[in-house]
Amino acid sequence: MSESIISIENLVKHYSGASVNAVDGLSLQIIKGEVFGVLGPNGAGKTTLFSILSGILPYTQGQISVCNLSLKHNLEAIKYKLGVVPQEIALYPSLSAKDNLLYIGRMYGLSGRELEDQVNYRIHQFGLSEIQDKPVKTYSGGMKRRINLLGGILHQPEVLLLDEPTEGMDVQSRAVMMEMLQKLNKEEGMTILYTSHYLEQAEVFCDRVSIINHGKQLMIGNPKKLLLEHPELNSLEELFLKLTGKAIVSQ
Repeated sequence: MSESIISIENLVKHYSGASVNAVDGLSLQIIKGEVFGVLGPNGAGKTTLFSILSGILPYTQGQISVCNLSLKHNLEAIKYKLGVVPQEIALYPSLSAKDNLLYIGRMYGLSGRELEDQVNYRIHQFGLSEIQDKPVKTYSGGMKRRINLLGGILHQPEVLLLDEPTEGMDVQSRAVMMEMLQKLNKEEGMTILYTSHYLEQAEVFCDRVSIINHGKQLMIGNPKKLLLEHPELNSLEELFLKLTGKAIVSQ
């Protein structure tokens, strides 16, 4: 039996004053080493779910464990096992890529030679050596997102949470980013949990996807197998539209 690295049981998130739950009885088992996509229209609960998993938001009820640790009782320990890459660019624009990464690494408890070696390794690994000393504000959007990703993996997490990692990228930059993520998954064994509104990308990249709407799970499974179960449909996007009645669009 495959080992779950994230276990979510009957998760509920209710915001005070809201008429409905942002996350409503969601249960998921994320398997160690897989790429898992959480797909849904704007307002479906994707970012709320990721904010809960990363400890930013408290949840109303349910059970969550990460790497066999209870999120409720072991949040600090879990933070070092998670790499979190937000949708927003979380970098200081006036600092260089290297200085940003050194700063982020210290936040994760890295220091000295370990920190320096890890930053240099990641910069070289992803072909950023030539621009490492230039201010981030001079970078293209795609370059900023690549540095954003590197900031989330310096401490070599077991699980990588990615909220719209290719948002705003052109086609070429998206392809480079997805290649980087595939290397992290296949070569380093990182489990990847990510949201995306690029359904063609998710269809190829993900081992499994969960389609959610209004905080509830509508369907889960391997994209190709899900489409075999619906031979009248030609793509994950068509399945998504059938289930939600909504186009998945970028904000």
